[in-house]
Amino acid sequence: MSVALKSVITETAQSLEEMLTSLLGEKVLPQEVARPERLLEAMNYAALSGGKRLRPVLMVEAARLFGHEDEGTLVAASALECIHCYSLAHDDLPAMDDDDLRRGRPTTHKAFDEATAILAGDALLTIAFDFIAGEQVHPDAAIRLRLSQELARASGIGGMAGGQMLDLASEHRDRTEAEIRQLQAMKTGALIRYACRAGAILANASDDDIARLTRFGEIIGLAFQLADDLLDLTGDAEVVGKATGKDAEAGKATLVSLLGESHTRQELSRLISEADELLAPYGAKANTLKTLARYIADRES
Repeated sequence: MSVALKSVITETAQSLEEMLTSLLGEKVLPQEVARPERLLEAMNYAALSGGKRLRPVLMVEAARLFGHEDEGTLVAASALECIHCYSLAHDDLPAMDDDDLRRGRPTTHKAFDEATAILAGDALLTIAFDFIAGEQVHPDAAIRLRLSQELARASGIGGMAGGQMLDLASEHRDRTEAEIRQLQAMKTGALIRYACRAGAILANASDDDIARLTRFGEIIGLAFQLADDLLDLTGDAEVVGKATGKDAEAGKATLVSLLGESHTRQELSRLISEADELLAPYGAKANTLKTLARYIADRES
């Protein structure tokens, strides 16, 4: 990772942590009755567990590409990150992927208990829509409604949750390349696609620009999953921050298992070239997004 990109990621991640800490505080909001201490603690544990915050960074940088940068974008990015973190807390449960380690520390159900981890995930999911509906996100209620609806679709049956269902159904079963690509576009790609698209929407970008950033998000979503699959195959658990080799053990369908490591790396290279071409019209303003795309493809954790 270049020094410049590391600085961007670190700065955005720190700003997001501060925003999440404020949003997930003890203050009881209007129409809330109380915030149970243990549930709030588990929510903070799941949401404030470090990580590079790639989805929020993508949203912030997509908005910045079109000259939009404010606290509202961070609130919208916080909503997205709550959705992502809820999915991790649930994905780690024994009934799902059964993981004990996440980002180098005990998973939420190991740090607390299974019931609390489930409720923490439920609460992070629902509070995300509280955040995205707030006036601070954007003065135009129509924009907030659009962001809310698209976030629901990216995270629900036609997006992440549906992709997770397809992933579970794929264990120890043969899948075609088209089926695996669809699964990955939903399970991993949908929220990354949303991050890039939402940044452009927040900036009131043109329909053509939103479409271009949407395609960029689709490419980066697939690249992220391919890199993840390679890490599971070849990565070191201490570096990756979670157990590796679990895809093969569970008999999960991945493009790496179907096409092989060499072909997968060639596909990653092709995707990054397409991402560069998509962003070429924006010139130097898109350098951070281009560098992010390369980093996502080449990452080691």
